[in-house]
This record gives sequence, C-alpha cells and structure tokens, in this order.
Amino acid sequence: MKKLTILLSTLKFMIISKTPYRISFFGGGSDYPEWFKNPGNYGEVISTTINKYIYLSIRELPPFFGIKYRFSYSKIEETNNLRKIQHKALRGLINFYKPKQGLEIHYDGDLPSKSGMGSSSSFTVGAINSYLNFNGLKLTKNELARKSIHFEHKVLKETVGVQDQIAASFGGFNIIKINNNGFKIKNLNHNKNFLKKLNNNLFLIYTGQSRFAHKIANSFVKNLSYSKKENIEKILNHVEQAKKIINSGSTDDFGSLLNDTWQEKKKLSKIISNSGIDYIYDLAMKNGSLGGKLLGAGSGGFLLFYVPLNKHEIFKKKFKNYVKIPFKFSKEGSSIIYKD
Repeated sequence: MKKLTILLSTLKFMIISKTPYRISFFGGGSDYPEWFKNPGNYGEVISTTINKYIYLSIRELPPFFGIKYRFSYSKIEETNNLRKIQHKALRGLINFYKPKQGLEIHYDGDLPSKSGMGSSSSFTVGAINSYLNFNGLKLTKNELARKSIHFEHKVLKETVGVQDQIAASFGGFNIIKINNNGFKIKNLNHNKNFLKKLNNNLFLIYTGQSRFAHKIANSFVKNLSYSKKENIEKILNHVEQAKKIINSGSTDDFGSLLNDTWQEKKKLSKIISNSGIDYIYDLAMKNGSLGGKLLGAGSGGFLLFYVPLNKHEIFKKKFKNYVKIPFKFSKEGSSIIYKD
C-alpha cells in the first residue's frame, strides 16, 4: 500500500486543451511550401477562427492498467506497441516525443473531421500544446505554430499548407503573410462593425461528404509554381481586393469576391469540386447568395455562403433540409483550459 501511495503521488494528472477550427476566405493554395518557397513567391491568406473547438485531454496512464497507451477518438485504442497505434498523428506524437510514461488521450470535436475546417491541423496544434504543457513547457503562439507546422510537414510528411496551424495557434480574424523566412500576422479584430455584419450574413452548410485533404492537395501542389502559377497569382490578387473591401466596409462586395476566388480555386484540380458540390453551390446562388466557396482543400466538407440580410429567409427555406451550422468568429487560439 505504501509503494502504491508513493507511485500515485508522482503521477501527473489531467490537462485539457481547447483549439478552434478555422474558416479560410481568401488565399488558399498560396500557403503551400511548394509555392511560397520558390524564389520571388509569397503566400497570403485571410482567415478567421470560429467558436467551434477540438478538445484534447492528456493524463498519465498508471501502470496498473497493464497497457502503455490508451486513445479515445472515433475508435478506442489500447496497446503497448507503438507500431500498432492506428491514429497517424498520435503515433507520430508518441514516436517524436518518446514519453517514458504511459499516456491516455481523449479527443472530442464540435465538427466532423475531414470537412475542410482545418481539423487535422487543429488536432496537431491541440495535441502539441497539451503534451508540452503536460510536461511543463509553455509555448508562445509563434512557437506553437512553428512546431505544429514542422510536425505535419517533417514528421507526418503530410501534403498540407501552413495557414491552418497558424490560425489555430493564434486565433482571430487575420491576414497571414508567408514566405520562405516565416510568417507575419495582421489581426483585424478591431474592425468590429464589419466583422459583425459579415458574420451575421455567413452560412455554413455541410455537404455530407468527407475527404482526406492531403490526397486532394497531392493532385495540384507540384504544379503550383508552373502550370498553376497564373491561378495562384489570381487567388493572391483576390486577397489584395479583399483587404481593400474590408477597409471600405462593404460586406456584400466581400461576399461577391468569394465567388470569384471559388471559381479560380476549382481550376487548380478537377477533383476539388464534384457534381454534388456544384449542385448545392448553384442552388445557393439562385436563392440569395452573392458568393461562397468550399472550405479546405476541396472535394467535400463544408460550403460557406454569404447571403445579404434581405435574402436570409429565402435561403433558409431552400436549405431547410441541409445541416446548417451556426457559428461566431472567435479571437482565441489554442489554450489550456484545465490543468490538475
């Protein structure tokens, strides 16, 4: 009994992180290293985090459970063997940081995975934030973003951009500029009237389709600085237009520009859209929407639409049988909300 008491007194108990999902408005595609690491190129995106979150809890798993790792997400994994961990990001986390103690990790998300909301990167940011805080290391937002980008690119070897990790780490409505030397953030949360009106006129519609973002990205990233260079340059021009619109305060123009950037984005790859997505998009445009886009890499997930206030009822009626997700823009990035 004395030995057990001593053992329990040395255990680190639970820590819980809360990491937001994001909505990317303009500039998607320019945040891939295959683009911005080429001489003369840069990336720039406009995005916001929202009040939907991924929650991750980590605790040390006492040895009397007889297993070293227990993970709970859409599955429950219990194993002593690192190689048998099925969840790629969790396997990568354990393999990279090599914890000496047993670990139990639980994941809960407000939105489905593989849906274009940056969930994979939010998971990575939350996992790294939780694990390092669990081990007594508190990171700055900049450090968290950089470690998360390194982890996805170098450890998991995923074909992903860098905007999602930055957004999830910092939080807020931001312009993120990226080049080979790093990134800079301009926070736009002070544009309160514009953001409130914009938020009130945005609708998030679930297509019912899921996909693996890196598989979609693999279909176009190698050509970003070559055959797709003109497309990325036009997408970057939309960022410049959007910045001017934000300064002017015209949310309707912002909404209309979403349509322009969506039409350009579809040209990056034939599999970014499909007949089901095109049907929903056309239905929205015929029933009040001024513009919208599919979020994330493409081929499934959530569609975002801008609908002026006087068209809300028409739009809602037409989309009454679709899953609509209410949301608010959020200001906070990944945070530790509980630490025992």
